Amino acid sequence: MKTHSTNYFDTFIEVAEDTKASQGTVPPCKNGKKTVAYLQYELIAGHPYQYTSDDVLFQIHAERNAIAEADYSAAREQFFSKGQPCFRASALTKTYGFGVHSNEEGKMAIYGLESPEYEQLVSDEKIKKVKAMKATK
Repeated sequence: MKTHSTNYFDTFIEVAEDTKASQGTVPPCKNGKKTVAYLQYELIAGHPYQYTSDDVLFQIHAERNAIAEADYSAAREQFFSKGQPCFRASALTKTYGFGVHSNEEGKMAIYGLESPEYEQLVSDEKIKKVKAMKATK
């Protein structure tokens, strides 16, 4: 079975060109439930450079679908047997004003548009830059 990956290495995903955000903003919950964007924020902001994109996407999938930890290996293989949207399509980068940096190991951290770290990553010529997908078509 083919395995797809959403991981980036030594790459900074800049916020979408058409974002309305001027700074990183914590995504809101809806009707008392944590949204995918909130769960992504919680995992990455709470554990910078600890998880890869694949780790975060699968963890949220497992949580939302009540997958038992004992079944993670098979469920993860099944989940990545088809392509998944990467963080260029995440609401964090499109709507909520966060850039996503993946280090040489593919581990991620997020930085608000207003932060000095965001500016430093944008101007670092050794890091590959990609833009988040536009929020509007």
